[in-house]
Amino acid sequence: MTQEQALKILKTGRSVFLTGEPGSGKTHLINGYIEYLRSHRIEPAITASTGIAATHIGGMTIHSWSGIGISKNLSKYDIERIARKSHIEKRIKKTRVLIIDEISMLDAATLSAVEAVCREARENEMPFGGMQVALVGDFFQLPPVTREGEETQFAFESEAWRVLNPAICYLTEQHRQEDAKFLSVLKAIRQNNFREDHFIHLNARMNPGSKAPDGITKLFPHNADVDRVNDAELAKLPDKIHSFKMESRGPRKLVETIIKGCLSPEELNLKKGAVVMFTKNSPRDGFVNGTLGKIIGFDRETGYPMVKTKSGKTIEAEPMDWTVEEHGLIRAKIIQIPLRLAWAITVHKSQGMSLDGAVMNLKTVFEYGQGYVALSRVRSLDGLHLLGINDHALLVHPEILEKDAVFRAQSEGLESNLKKISADAFRQKADEFILSCGGKLKTEKPSLCHSRAGGKPEEKISTLDKTLAMFKKGKSIAEIAKEHSLVEGTILSHIEKLASQDKISPDEIMPVVDALMSADLKKHLPEIHKIFENLDTTNLGPVREHLDNKYSYDDLRLARMLLPTNKA
Repeated sequence: MTQEQALKILKTGRSVFLTGEPGSGKTHLINGYIEYLRSHRIEPAITASTGIAATHIGGMTIHSWSGIGISKNLSKYDIERIARKSHIEKRIKKTRVLIIDEISMLDAATLSAVEAVCREARENEMPFGGMQVALVGDFFQLPPVTREGEETQFAFESEAWRVLNPAICYLTEQHRQEDAKFLSVLKAIRQNNFREDHFIHLNARMNPGSKAPDGITKLFPHNADVDRVNDAELAKLPDKIHSFKMESRGPRKLVETIIKGCLSPEELNLKKGAVVMFTKNSPRDGFVNGTLGKIIGFDRETGYPMVKTKSGKTIEAEPMDWTVEEHGLIRAKIIQIPLRLAWAITVHKSQGMSLDGAVMNLKTVFEYGQGYVALSRVRSLDGLHLLGINDHALLVHPEILEKDAVFRAQSEGLESNLKKISADAFRQKADEFILSCGGKLKTEKPSLCHSRAGGKPEEKISTLDKTLAMFKKGKSIAEIAKEHSLVEGTILSHIEKLASQDKISPDEIMPVVDALMSADLKKHLPEIHKIFENLDTTNLGPVREHLDNKYSYDDLRLARMLLPTNKA
């Protein structure tokens, strides 16, 4: 099934299980559907089975969203108690579309508990209380975590799945791997049909005991191996450490949830020469989650790291937000440089990434799907460097093999039936669903185009010009930052630069700066201006250091914007 076909089904309001091989575009498609819903003023609940997956899609864990926490075997009393909590009840009643990503890692009991709470909160006996549910994931990837001696129960084995009866949308396009030999290896693992020719392809990439190629990430099954490699490699570099501490805003529990899922650490320690990986997507700026590079220096003014990517592009890595949104409002967020050390990373944390290359030691793989997830992160055999592999690394769960064949057949049957339905009928059904959700109809239909890696990007207006246009329309710094998916400090730097180019007048800047300044900053503004003058600099770093870091870079940027001769 193509992405366009699956999107058509989603638009009709039908609950679906969206699946497909790694690189088939599941995340891209679900993001397209979220954009479509929001364009019609419908805010979906965006959740995932793990903190890392939730952070990738800007949502929260399904456990937190539904209020069940770590519980999964709930009594009738438990269900009523959770559903009657005012914030949980309000949240669920507002929701018309629920998205659950990485469904493979959610066990049957947990999905049933979520479904029961939804029914109770909405006082509606339809599955999940009558909301549309989009289950997203690939059961060949990492399975649910189980206690010792506990049998794995996949989400599709739950009563909740049975009563929901989702349409199976099995995506068959491939947007990550374009290497035919490598694709044949990955397909052979999925089909339990690994032959001698597939072994030959992997053996050609085997370098037991060899040193990892420079700048290529190592994947390990265990955290201890990752920490050991990254710490040792950073210590070898001669330059001084530059530390970047994470900032946070919002309720403590929500902030902690985002931090657990964020691939950038709370304290990011970097040196010139460090191998790093971007941990956010920003195709406009030339990087995605998994883009590799090396630190070539630090900006003299901001102190932000300068990264040279494998493709040769130099990017200043500015802070970005990781947020939890609910009904269109940001409830909590963290702010950090979107990087992590990348000499090594765990297989678990690599899920969802696309890597140009990786060094893997799969000798200690211990669960079904772990080897498959690791291998499918890279785009081609040329990017694969194997240091070792055990028999378990090529195994997938036997129950999944059987179920996958059923899913494929169901998807093919649905695809065949789609051809019998007219475009007008689909459009009418989609419009009816929008109205039933309380949304507003519009004529524009968003395009869903998935560009392949290495494809020529569309020509776009520059980020600076976009900021200027939005500023001239009267949008606030916060609104511009949200639209750009950047932090407010970066937008302030845009405004400052535009002012230095005389594209924004001092009269236009004054109200913005005044609204953002704290009372304390206003009070000490003359003193701060005097420090800029005495140090004979417009750089923020020396001034901030002179003030013992009392003020943030954003505060000092505001102060600098009001310097009488500012042309920074």
